[in-house]
Amino acid sequence: MKVLVTGGAGFIGSAVVRLLIGRSEAEVVTVDSLTYAGHLSNLTSALKAPRHKFIKADIRDGAEMHAIISAEKPNTIIHLAAESHVDRSIDGPNAFISTNILGTYQLLQAARSFWDTLSASEKGRFRFLHVSTDEVFGSLGTQGRFVETTAYDPSSPYSASKAASDHLVRAWQRSFDLPCIITNCSNNYGPFHFPEKLIPLTIINALEGRPIPVYGSGEQIRDWLYVEDHAEALWMVANRGTPGETYNIGGNAERQNLHVVQSICACLDVLAPSERPHAELIEHVPDRPGHDLRYAMDISKIRGSLGWQPRHDFETGLRKTVAWFLENRAWWQRIRDEIYDGERLGLPRKSTGRDKKTARQEADGS
Repeated sequence: MKVLVTGGAGFIGSAVVRLLIGRSEAEVVTVDSLTYAGHLSNLTSALKAPRHKFIKADIRDGAEMHAIISAEKPNTIIHLAAESHVDRSIDGPNAFISTNILGTYQLLQAARSFWDTLSASEKGRFRFLHVSTDEVFGSLGTQGRFVETTAYDPSSPYSASKAASDHLVRAWQRSFDLPCIITNCSNNYGPFHFPEKLIPLTIINALEGRPIPVYGSGEQIRDWLYVEDHAEALWMVANRGTPGETYNIGGNAERQNLHVVQSICACLDVLAPSERPHAELIEHVPDRPGHDLRYAMDISKIRGSLGWQPRHDFETGLRKTVAWFLENRAWWQRIRDEIYDGERLGLPRKSTGRDKKTARQEADGS
């Protein structure tokens, strides 16, 4: 069996690749364009494996995707390549539209072209697994959980771009019979998490004695899913899921953002004590535009039909995550020094109706 993983050098993608190399007999082809959040260091163990091949490529390049898929002949495509940070989507939506929507379209077309060449039995074994997010559903109130049929109501350029890509995948399934499956997951955390997201940013800022930002009151609630549990769920869906179906994947771990930050601080007080409690570094900052109040996933379908449920509770997964960041300072220190220093992204600002280029030209008198 051969599996092609797009975005396989990213956070979730690399967890999937490491799982496949370590716990399956599959040949794995990783396709990644190595943007700021994708690193070969996430794949150090896999790169040494004879069953693994890495290809640097951009899913937006339709001709290249067609050539790669035709040459590699995968039985399964697990599509994880995406721009994924809400704050960055507020600062610059274009990359999210280009990668998440147009890139998914190009990949679907390449997969469809390859699938059309297969025999009937090979077509029956082929799967295209599209990995999406709970953010496409918008914001929940204080009660209830997202189910697979919850209406889409995205709030950010990121979630809107993922919602659009979900719709494309469903359309290719229904119009062209391409055997596609969609998963929508809750917030992931764990090893190799790029330090722009809440949990790794909190850990690193606390270790460096820098302020720990909490948006608004910190009362927003997220369902937290340990990344290795997510990787196991994706592999199970790819093997046993039904084409045309959608599966919600969550961690059964709803927590307020402020509680998450406080839990990290308490964990660091034990594992890496400092002169004062780390919680004293918490600083409330202006909230993000369109910040959804609550996400929560109903995982009854995947549990009932496939027998999957998360192996880590939040406390166990968080402690493992904090310990990993303590033990792998070189990994995140290089990112801090060379790529992302922890600055605030997605700050609320009013549009002036002029872009930076226009303002500069006016200032120069041009």
